[in-house]
Amino acid sequence: MAAVVFDAYGTLLDVHAAVARHAGRLGPQAAAVSALWRAKQLEYSWILSACGDYEDFSSVTARALNVALAAHGVADGALREDLLGAYRRLDAFPDAAPALTALRRAGMATAILSNGEPGMLQEAVEAAGLAPLLDAVLSVHPLRRYKPARAVYALATERFACQPHEIAFVSGNAWDAYGAARFGFRVHWLNRAAVPSEYWLEDLAAARIGTLAELPGLLAP
Repeated sequence: MAAVVFDAYGTLLDVHAAVARHAGRLGPQAAAVSALWRAKQLEYSWILSACGDYEDFSSVTARALNVALAAHGVADGALREDLLGAYRRLDAFPDAAPALTALRRAGMATAILSNGEPGMLQEAVEAAGLAPLLDAVLSVHPLRRYKPARAVYALATERFACQPHEIAFVSGNAWDAYGAARFGFRVHWLNRAAVPSEYWLEDLAAARIGTLAELPGLLAP
């Protein structure tokens, strides 16, 4: 195995942590705002790539938040800025650092492959305490295309000078797991919420896991 490569947002980093920090200011609609924010963020990345256009992920994230707040009648500019700031410093899931530590102790290289732009990713992994546990943080930004474009997944094979099947790829996003599997990675779909399988992952994924704690046992040499 050349490396274990992780998606960042929704896999190592909790995308709902930003709203959770300010839930009191949003009130009972906090969860709905967070869900729509995430949905629009992903939707915009897909539409941009499908049309051959590009805006970096920080811009996409801000535009998605604008829609989520407007849809729920929130017009608090200070809250908007606080939410965007919190998104750049998301909490890591509790199982992220222990899993990365165990993989590195087993002699495996670890990396992130993310839609995030480089500055956004650097700030996030440092704030979450994950930076020392990663050999590389790879961003789609130089390509100006988003996942699940095949060229994005090729960034990992280029970085580690290997073939796709030599990469173990871990994502908590089913659509991302599908794209990675179609590229040829050995995909471990992180299904934290135990939702039904989709995107043909029951056939394409090497494994389905419920927590990152399962990874070291599955990937140990």
